Amino acid sequence: MSEPILLGISGSLRREATNRKLLREAARLFEPETFIEADLNLPLYDGDLETGAGIPDAVQLLADQIAQADAIIISTPEYNKGPSGVLKNALDWVSRTTGHPWMDKPVAVMSATGGRAGGERAQMILRSFMVPFQPRILQGPEIHLADSSNEFDADGRLSSDRYENTLRRLMQKLRAEAGS
Repeated sequence: MSEPILLGISGSLRREATNRKLLREAARLFEPETFIEADLNLPLYDGDLETGAGIPDAVQLLADQIAQADAIIISTPEYNKGPSGVLKNALDWVSRTTGHPWMDKPVAVMSATGGRAGGERAQMILRSFMVPFQPRILQGPEIHLADSSNEFDADGRLSSDRYENTLRRLMQKLRAEAGS
């Protein structure tokens, strides 16, 4: 098998979001030949929009990226004890595309939040959102990055060996699931 394509999906739109930093650290440790960071800046799902104009190009691109990826990492913030609306909206849109882009894809879920639980509830809910898509979600090791704004150095690298070692183990497991 050739080197895997890794797709990263951040539930935060902010360019310097800690979830984006966590994705980039995961990609660094996964060491893919190709890492794609998905763009979730999508219109809100609207059945009238879908009926009138079809699937937006940006949504189809995301579905195609999911289908083409050999492995996927999703990093979610926790807003009001759940995943972000941005991430849920993307999942809702992708569910409307043809085919089953998530089917049997190895997926690692992680979270970075300002709170002390590190997004544990958001991850649990996100995992339940993924059930209809039938990916192969890794069960651990779990990454719940608490107080995330203080966990990265100036270069965007994790500053704690504990988190980096756990993330390395998760990425090794994801790489094995991807078959490389």
